[in-house]
Amino acid sequence: MKTIARIYNGYSSKFGIPRQSGLVNVKSKIIFEKPFRSIDAIKGLEGFDYLWLLWLSEDSYNLTVRPPRLGGNTRLGVFATRSPKRPNGISMSSVRLEKIVMGEEDSPYLIVSGADLLNGTEIIDIKPYLAYTDSHPDAKSGFTQNSVKEPLKVHFPDGINIDSSVRSEIEELLKLDPRPGFHHDNSRIYVLTYMGYEVKFRVEENNLFVLSISLSNFLK
Repeated sequence: MKTIARIYNGYSSKFGIPRQSGLVNVKSKIIFEKPFRSIDAIKGLEGFDYLWLLWLSEDSYNLTVRPPRLGGNTRLGVFATRSPKRPNGISMSSVRLEKIVMGEEDSPYLIVSGADLLNGTEIIDIKPYLAYTDSHPDAKSGFTQNSVKEPLKVHFPDGINIDSSVRSEIEELLKLDPRPGFHHDNSRIYVLTYMGYEVKFRVEENNLFVLSISLSNFLK
């Protein structure tokens, strides 16, 4: 099995990464490994809006897992979930192709949005998304059918001085409630790391309160 590319973005830890692709409009860069860093390998890709990414996740697994969408306490079969812990460590994500960059260092490379991959993750294949066969809007969605949660309302304290686009992306991530599904302690403080920032927050009912945003110790 060959690594064809790696993805680069602001997700430096697993905590806070969207639990499915396409939920947050956050940009990522896909840089091909040198054997595949050729215009020939992506010829025709500009004609598609979405891509499937096959990527290497955790190769440890259990026969049953606890989906966060069910509160983290209900067990289902691994093949009835999209847990990243797979028998062969292979996961898949659908992302939007924003643009193909040419004429720069490491080009040609791809800018995509909606990825749910950790920074530096190995990609083993890329395929175009085909609407006429890949989309099934009337399909049953199992345990996820009626478990969509309302997004949290995010409250920032006064005086937060970070780039507006980064703040917007952090807000999108926080709206999804990154906490483990079985955590309900209103006094507990969590830390999300994104784009080199440490974001401390707590949640009370449907409200998420950002307590502070600071550069991570790694960047200081």
